Amino acid sequence: MRVGLIVDSACDLPYEFRREHDLFVLPVTARIDQQTYIDEHDPVRTQEFYQSGLLQKGHHAETEAFSASQIHDLFMEKIVTEFDVAICETVTRSRSLIFDHATQAMNTVMANYRSVRSAAGVPGNFSMRVVDSKQIFAGQGLLAAHTLTLIAKKLSKNALRNEIERFTGNIYTCVIPRDLHYIRERARRRGDNSVSALVAFLGKALNITPVIFGQGSEGQPVAKTRSFDVAVEKVMNYAIGRIQAGLLTPYVSLSCGMSWTEIEELPGLNRLRDACEQHGVELLLSQMGITSSIYVGPGSLCLALGAEPHHFRDFQ
Repeated sequence: MRVGLIVDSACDLPYEFRREHDLFVLPVTARIDQQTYIDEHDPVRTQEFYQSGLLQKGHHAETEAFSASQIHDLFMEKIVTEFDVAICETVTRSRSLIFDHATQAMNTVMANYRSVRSAAGVPGNFSMRVVDSKQIFAGQGLLAAHTLTLIAKKLSKNALRNEIERFTGNIYTCVIPRDLHYIRERARRRGDNSVSALVAFLGKALNITPVIFGQGSEGQPVAKTRSFDVAVEKVMNYAIGRIQAGLLTPYVSLSCGMSWTEIEELPGLNRLRDACEQHGVELLLSQMGITSSIYVGPGSLCLALGAEPHHFRDFQ
């Protein structure tokens, strides 16, 4: 049984990791200053966007999910003849229409795949499952990496689905936004009022950088710092402490909306690498994709790991 994993372009993972494991990336449409781009999480295109400055707040940028029809066509062309079972993990449905559109596409694919497989000379049935990851960015990447370990165990289709959905509740995510004004403006355009004007103003006026922490995409501020570097140190300390206490999957996912030179200069990164090496954990370090950067803002950071229930303050 050939099992394939599909993620969308909001999922942050190292390019080499995605290529090694043959992950299929469901694209997202990005519109910047009335120009349309297809974000397939290509590392070269992503680097060009960072260098061009198109992701800065002076530009009008937004993302849009592929339509159900577009996703249907991709699944029929790229997926149904390559795999017998396909798992599609999407960014949290509370922040995007990708889950809804992918689910609609799955239903039409399941009704029409047989003729495509027959024409390609592929025997047997095909099945799909669309999963709401309940995650964003690095959290999606962590779920994808864990899912690959489950696929390697050759679980039944139902057992695989149940294990994936259970694990989503064990993912903890830290986000450090570089610019609260950016987040507020992007949220306002989406009709999301979760970031207040007052918080945005204080963040700018007092140079406050928050650490947002929680399960999946439902995070709350757990620290307010006077600089981005101090916030990064807190997140690194948290991750190292949690690694030492034990994880539920041997991965830590870290994505950063900045150049690789800036990433390598992050305070505490080498300490995190050392902790991962000492405890047999793989650090999935990636440059935040175009979709992620448009959502949370360039210069931001997102870290995710899988663990038993705990609080951020337990590891400070």
